[in-house]
Amino acid sequence: MTSRQNLSTAAVTGLAPTVWGSTYLVTTELLPPDRPLLATTMRALPGGLFLLALGRRLPVGVWWLRALVLGVLNIGAFNFLLFVAAYRLPGGIAAVIMSAQPMFVVILAALFLGERVRGLHALACVLGAGGVALLVFKGAVTLDGVGVLAAVGGALCMASGITLTKRWGRPEGVSLLTFTGWQLTAGGLVLLPFWLSLESMPDGLTGSNVFGFAYLISLGAVLSYIVWFRGIGLLPATAVSFLALGSPVVATLLGYLFKDQTLSLLQLLGIAVIFLAVVLGQRPPRRKPASAPAAAPPGTTSLRPGERALEEEHSG
Repeated sequence: MTSRQNLSTAAVTGLAPTVWGSTYLVTTELLPPDRPLLATTMRALPGGLFLLALGRRLPVGVWWLRALVLGVLNIGAFNFLLFVAAYRLPGGIAAVIMSAQPMFVVILAALFLGERVRGLHALACVLGAGGVALLVFKGAVTLDGVGVLAAVGGALCMASGITLTKRWGRPEGVSLLTFTGWQLTAGGLVLLPFWLSLESMPDGLTGSNVFGFAYLISLGAVLSYIVWFRGIGLLPATAVSFLALGSPVVATLLGYLFKDQTLSLLQLLGIAVIFLAVVLGQRPPRRKPASAPAAAPPGTTSLRPGERALEEEHSG
């Protein structure tokens, strides 16, 4: 794709973290209180089942396992660990630790996708973490070991999910909606037993509760994950990973607009630094040079460079 196409795709993909940044406000203001697992399960499972019914296609062969792995990493385990970290780490520390996610993607993309680490990407990782710290850090806090491990685990889940989604791609003939439905359903089914065993059902649902759940299912899951997985398929993994830094920015701005929270000069500086990190992170990584192709056996037709790249892509 051209640079303009990459920029347009990045802007569309960035809508997903923008929506995810609003889920904190929706959860606290519209949903039943103190039931994070209910919120995450309801966010994933109904939307996943809807997309499965729409696509009418189940995974085949190895894609049963791959869909489960991607659903756990991108949705189930990630959301569970994120809520554990948020409940056990005060002062936005969970968001600071989670901001290490692009760094993990840079490393994993170099190991499994053949993307070379660029100096600009290393700088963007530092700027991203620093910007998030300026945005959400509230001063001296006491760290909880379980919370720290949960935050690191959540960052690793997201980074691994991005990398594996990029590496495996989509099965031939499977639509983006169906692919998203596989993962939402798998993630929701993984969360379901935790919700049923750790939380009680609410006494009843208000109109605000219904609206909040409808928002989480439609925008917070179905549409946002379709956009997200589309972006992973079209952009370098490192570029997508930096877009996720927009989520705490949106959460902070919405808290300022709707919950009378303050917005200091340091936080504004943090937003600017995060924006710079996201821009630097969009620079395409260098690919590792391919080894020289072996001579074609007699009676075969050699591929031109563009054809060879396409053939390698289809062969995995």
